[in-house]
Amino acid sequence: MITKRLGCVEYQSTYAQMQGFTLDRIDSTPDELWICEHPPVFTQGIAGKPEHLIQSTSIPVLQTNRGGQITYHGPGQIVAYPLIDLKRLGIFVKEFVYLLEEAVLKTLLYFGVTGHRVKDAPGIYVQLEAPHGHSILRVDQHTHNSGEPQFNGLGKIAALGIKVSKHRAYHGLSLNVKMDLRPFDLINPCGYHGLKTIDLSTIGVDAEVLEVSRVLEEKLSTYLQPKMD
Repeated sequence: MITKRLGCVEYQSTYAQMQGFTLDRIDSTPDELWICEHPPVFTQGIAGKPEHLIQSTSIPVLQTNRGGQITYHGPGQIVAYPLIDLKRLGIFVKEFVYLLEEAVLKTLLYFGVTGHRVKDAPGIYVQLEAPHGHSILRVDQHTHNSGEPQFNGLGKIAALGIKVSKHRAYHGLSLNVKMDLRPFDLINPCGYHGLKTIDLSTIGVDAEVLEVSRVLEEKLSTYLQPKMD
């Protein structure tokens, strides 16, 4: 997999380039991993509901074709776009999502933070009162009787949204490192009312974006290797 570090790039042009790459690639095209930051922008998933933008804002709100609801990108947040041929990798979408989350979990662990999955709520979460603890989340603690995910005592540190076309995936994930979190107060993050969004700096991790991105790159490259016959 070829890694490209793009720096801080406009979301709209990067989105168009991802679509073009995916449309034009052939069976022999190498997979790529794009690592970047974006200027402030809200992005809405393909089935995103307008009401999840709860306040008016001068920050652009852009419609996309990824899964999921509304999220925010801004400086101090790593955005990783794995442009992957899932058929060649030998996996399906569910396993791809699992591997992306696993790469984030291992990146957080490198910095002494314990991340968690929440059933039916893609992304990675941290226990606010014990971000460095090792307790396991109880499934019943974070699932309402209705089956809806609950986020008691959790903050979201990484978001995930992908698009798969003819077995080829694009879009990806974001990991909050050291950013202005106030724009998240203008939305229901990923469609969940009251969900708190955090970054590494707010839970006491003094790490720069470049340092964290190098670890995330290494973890994604490890987990997204083709399976051996």
